[in-house]
Amino acid sequence: MPRKSPLVIGHRGAPGYRPEHTRSSYELALAMGVDAVEPDVVATKDGVLVVRHENEISGTTDVAQHPEFADRKTTKRVDGEALTGWFTEDFTWEELSTLRSRERLPDVRLSSASFDGAQAILRLVDVLDIVREGSIEHGREIGVVLEVKHATYFASIGMPLAPLIAAELRSAGWGEGALPLIVESFESTVLGELRDLGIPASYVYLIEAGGRPYDQFAALGTRARTYKATVEPKGLDELVGSVDGISVDKKMLLARGNTIVADAHATGLRVFTWTCRPENRFLAAEFRGQGGKDAFGDYEAEWGVIARSGVDGVFVDHPDLGVAFFRD
Repeated sequence: MPRKSPLVIGHRGAPGYRPEHTRSSYELALAMGVDAVEPDVVATKDGVLVVRHENEISGTTDVAQHPEFADRKTTKRVDGEALTGWFTEDFTWEELSTLRSRERLPDVRLSSASFDGAQAILRLVDVLDIVREGSIEHGREIGVVLEVKHATYFASIGMPLAPLIAAELRSAGWGEGALPLIVESFESTVLGELRDLGIPASYVYLIEAGGRPYDQFAALGTRARTYKATVEPKGLDELVGSVDGISVDKKMLLARGNTIVADAHATGLRVFTWTCRPENRFLAAEFRGQGGKDAFGDYEAEWGVIARSGVDGVFVDHPDLGVAFFRD
């Protein structure tokens, strides 16, 4: 059933205020009242699951300032795109633990960037523990929305993520259904693998505004269904039974005349959207205000359109603003 008020999910914690995926980012999100937080998961050389936006880490850590790792810089193709930098799968966890986190968008979030260098990288188990302890501290049930990143790529290098994630969730006490867990990915294959491994969770298919999912493109080429076709009524019907919901780029919900939420709800699927941010550069053109790209625009007007669409969950970078706006 559609929710009266959408879940408010701290997107990588509270990255509007602290570098994403850091302990302080997650702890701040919990203190600000989120219903859940979202860690992105990738793997190290020795099979440890770490939370980073991508497996390429030059933008979110100080790895480039570590001369002992200079020879790890390389170019790889990840999901069909050539990337140059340093990659988690080329490091052990012990090596990664020597790095410190940095703000990914320092030109946008100067205050957050002031915390650069202060905090270590977290493992998935660290985030799970933070959320469990935070639920006790704040006296309410808080969930985890676990995003699996680049599953097809990791499988191609002999590191399938689903077994690692299933084992980690069970070891940390999140694999038996007692704690609120959502698993999401832009690739439906890994969602099916985790479901087949018996992980009790809600499974949500992430949807880009354009293009095709890489797992399907790798298997079928241009015959693979586009994301856009996936949210048409026929595509949604075919998702029923394999996932519990979809999570769409907010641009799709802001498009005039779209019926995505109503169509999905008609099939019993929940709908989430990403990412609600207040800065002008992230708002649709009609909601931007004065003060430049990094100033807050009329985000409440944009978020109002999203709220009226009837979504079941929203990802936010500023949890205090999200809780204040979206929660009844």
